[in-house]
Amino acid sequence: MPQGARASRRRGRQGRPGGGVVEVEDAALSTSVSESVAAGAVTSNGSGTTQASGQRQCLRVAMVCDFFYPNSGGVENHIYAVAACLCQLGHHVCIVTHAYGDRSGVRWIEPGIKVFYLPILAVYNQASLPTGVVSLPLLRSVFLRESVDLVHAHAAFSSLGNEALVTAGILGIRTVFTDHSLFGFADVSAILTNKILRFNLVNVTHVICVSHTARENTVLRSGVPPDRVAVIPNAIDPCSFQPDADDPPVDTTTGRVVIVIVSRLVYRKGVDLLVRAIPIVCARFPAVDFVIGGDGPKRVDIEEMRERRNLQDRVRMLGAVPHTGVRDVMCSGDIFLNASLTEAFCIAIVEAASCGMLVVSTAVGGVPEVLPPDIVSLADPTVDGITAAVAIAIARATTRTAAEKRHQHDRVARMYDWRVVALRTQKVYTAALKSPLLRLDQRLGRVYTVGPIAGPILVCYCVVLELLALLLTWLVPVEPRSPLWFTRQDRRGLGTRGAHRGASTRD
Repeated sequence: MPQGARASRRRGRQGRPGGGVVEVEDAALSTSVSESVAAGAVTSNGSGTTQASGQRQCLRVAMVCDFFYPNSGGVENHIYAVAACLCQLGHHVCIVTHAYGDRSGVRWIEPGIKVFYLPILAVYNQASLPTGVVSLPLLRSVFLRESVDLVHAHAAFSSLGNEALVTAGILGIRTVFTDHSLFGFADVSAILTNKILRFNLVNVTHVICVSHTARENTVLRSGVPPDRVAVIPNAIDPCSFQPDADDPPVDTTTGRVVIVIVSRLVYRKGVDLLVRAIPIVCARFPAVDFVIGGDGPKRVDIEEMRERRNLQDRVRMLGAVPHTGVRDVMCSGDIFLNASLTEAFCIAIVEAASCGMLVVSTAVGGVPEVLPPDIVSLADPTVDGITAAVAIAIARATTRTAAEKRHQHDRVARMYDWRVVALRTQKVYTAALKSPLLRLDQRLGRVYTVGPIAGPILVCYCVVLELLALLLTWLVPVEPRSPLWFTRQDRRGLGTRGAHRGASTRD
């Protein structure tokens, strides 16, 4: 049972057990991990215990996803944070993604993470063109050249990540997949996506989901046995999301209550609900203003509502906000509002809670697992539900003090820490490496079970990839890199303290 489950049950917290909220037991673990990483003396092994640095097992991990820096988002931040913490724990991590404009080749980012920007075309929402045949030679070269022990792919929408799972299976490398999203079952796009996911995960060694709701969704969509699916929640850097030290309490007689919304302005983020709810809240509470950060195709709907209702002075549009500026936007308000229609985890509400804000969110997906009820007010994904929850939060916001916000930040910092996420991910890696490798006939047999029509077609596709890999072995033999993961020449680009994020050296 995950540590979060044991902690939640011992506290007697209502709701589903095993959620991401861990306040007591994992607080001590987080503190010990922080001290260990800072001292460089100990690390955690696969069984969850610590051991001396000289005895730890150093893993070589390749994280593969279409979505990474300079693109910004929850998946991108997750990959970078986990990779950085794994490096601090003594493992070697490289990241493989597609080229972004002129950003191609090999780059280094802190703290010594090697990033491969492969020359692969991105066709839609930064997802690469799915071919398999084109990506296999590139991925094979990276995995063999870097002596990869384990391939960790992210995001079901990432074509490159999905193809990396197939390539790793051909090369005899164990695989882990992290699913960050929820998908439906009824529409045509969902059926097609789920069929592709079932094929990509049929031979995967282990799967990670960010919430228990996401775990159930992934098991139903992909057919992966539940005992191969772990739940590891997202986290934040609490030092980057702290409340203002001298933030005064809100007084509606002299000041105003500010509700902050930071989100991509797309349909699934509930923009249609916001367009109807914001005028109602403004009419009921004359001392309430809205600050909206984010951009997307639905931004025009909010701007039209603002013009039509004459709310230009009370609804401020900031446009796209870089991740480094999200904290300042959140600290400018008192209440954070999330109106998403579907969420596997919603890291934005954790960031807002860490800034000391009261949180109002729709009770969808894995959101009810994320924060305790005294921090978040859950609402039905309807206009009436959102307005009622916002009204309760406004009443609470008028009496909150700076000390209460600081105490809330300290609680959230104990609940979510990337170093704890890295330790749990390390445990999954250890379990994956202990799993037996599948023979070719076993892998093809599993692929055949994907479907009566899709199964035989995908078996033929896999056979073609196997023959291509065999041909490449003869035509383009690849020598592994130095056992030290990167050579002394590569280290020159790092300097004494590691490369700046985005700084590069070319191979």
